[in-house]
Amino acid sequence: MDEDRMKQLKKRKRAYLKDLERCSTLNLDFTTVSSEPVEVLYAPDDVEDLDYMEELGMPGDYPFTRGVHPNMYRGKLWTMRMFSGMGSPRDTNERYHFLLKSGQTGLSVAFDLPTLYGRDSDDRFAEGEVGKCGVAVDSMKDMEILFGGIDLSAITTSMTINGPAAIVLAMYLANGVNSGVALRDLAGTTQNDILKEYIAQKSFIFPPEPSMRLITDVMAFCSENVPKWNTISISGYHIREAGSTAVQELAFTLADGFAYVEAGIEAGQDVDDFAPRLSFFFNSHLDFFEEICKFRAARRIWARRMRETYGAKNQRSWLLRFHTQTAGCSLTAQQPENNIVRTAFQALAGVLGGTQSLHTNSMDETLALPSEKAVRIALRTQQIIAHETGVVNTIDPLAGSYFIEARTREMEKAAERYFEEIDKRGGVIRAIEDGFFHREIGRAAYEYQKAVEARRKIVVGVNAFEQGSEEMDIPILEIDTQVEIDQVAALRRLREERDNGAVAEKLRALEAAAAGNENLMPHLLDCSQAYATLGEITGVLKGVFGEYREPAYF
Repeated sequence: MDEDRMKQLKKRKRAYLKDLERCSTLNLDFTTVSSEPVEVLYAPDDVEDLDYMEELGMPGDYPFTRGVHPNMYRGKLWTMRMFSGMGSPRDTNERYHFLLKSGQTGLSVAFDLPTLYGRDSDDRFAEGEVGKCGVAVDSMKDMEILFGGIDLSAITTSMTINGPAAIVLAMYLANGVNSGVALRDLAGTTQNDILKEYIAQKSFIFPPEPSMRLITDVMAFCSENVPKWNTISISGYHIREAGSTAVQELAFTLADGFAYVEAGIEAGQDVDDFAPRLSFFFNSHLDFFEEICKFRAARRIWARRMRETYGAKNQRSWLLRFHTQTAGCSLTAQQPENNIVRTAFQALAGVLGGTQSLHTNSMDETLALPSEKAVRIALRTQQIIAHETGVVNTIDPLAGSYFIEARTREMEKAAERYFEEIDKRGGVIRAIEDGFFHREIGRAAYEYQKAVEARRKIVVGVNAFEQGSEEMDIPILEIDTQVEIDQVAALRRLREERDNGAVAEKLRALEAAAAGNENLMPHLLDCSQAYATLGEITGVLKGVFGEYREPAYF
């Protein structure tokens, strides 16, 4: 648009907005879920200096705002990966076979709380929690059962595990090799994002520095031996679930990613050796357009930083590939069927935002682990988006929208302001230690809760359109206490039947390596092959590294 026409537009827009003041307005809160103001109208003047090639480019071209692949979903649909794990390894294996038969294209493992904290099922702190919020995995024996009858060379597996991620990955790799699959042919992702744990989810075990060592050891080992493995899934999901805004999720997640890149470089690795296997994990919340803009801004920020700051030369190092999960914190126990609708909109935002992998929450997940019926509906939601809505027909269909491009820019600028603040505080680890992230997220969560309680933000079925007392007519999955009894019995049998001399030898070698500078992954593989348990391995590393105790923040 030439200068004269832009002047005419601005004049007409001013007159229009003045006339609009006389129109009646609904008594609603016209801000995003993150409480960011939204203008009543967006027009060409909001993006008048937009440089298409610098800010957007073609899909598959730098800066990848429009997508990381040239033909996006016309070439390959996103991976439909339902988060699954409950009870015993055998229970979860049955669910995997059910999901694969229903059309799922990737596996995703949810672990129970004892496993997340590196404890065996017979640990005194595990009592009452075995198999309750995910599957119990105590040793490679459980991995053998968990993936029984599944060709690991033909499937990708994502494992949501952080503190003991290197240990659980070693068990998975060892099981793969034992089943006849070469390390180079195993593909998948470990979340392995410990910085996010200190910020939000809290399933940390070791202090930050040895935790970062474990991560760089995984990066180096997999770069050389397991080239199809995504060594870290840098996770904003749990930051958002803790109550952050969309901008905080964007900024804090990418800041964690930059910290991992810097740690890898500091450990002597070439950025182009490990960066192509870094991936991301984002939340898709309920503000449809805000989420799409967040995903587009994330790709652009990452590409620029990787090329211009860290000197990555391999284009694959510039790509921000990400998995999306719909927002668990948006699910309600009241009128749970409404969650199907919430999830559908969130999933659609993830797809229009260009995700590579997607998990849709089930309607009953605010009450319990999902039933088969609920998880089938959640999977069918993705399949309907893929095959019936037409949104896969063209790449980035919202590009060029005045609203989308203006909001994408605003989110990028807001994230950059957070990066500057984190740098001033000495980086991510120092900002964790001084409580910066905790205070920012806590403030955002508090403000949102106040808005809900004041009914400035409407949550259907919770603070508006309630139905009063109602019978729950959806099936709820319950984990029988027998699961824990059987899992503990199986663990004790394992300890009786394995070669305990070999286990002790491998654990001593691991301890010596941890006290030195060796890469720990080969030792973790050796321990796994000998059927050392998760708790035994974690215990050895605690003895060398210590255990993290979070300070109180006010």
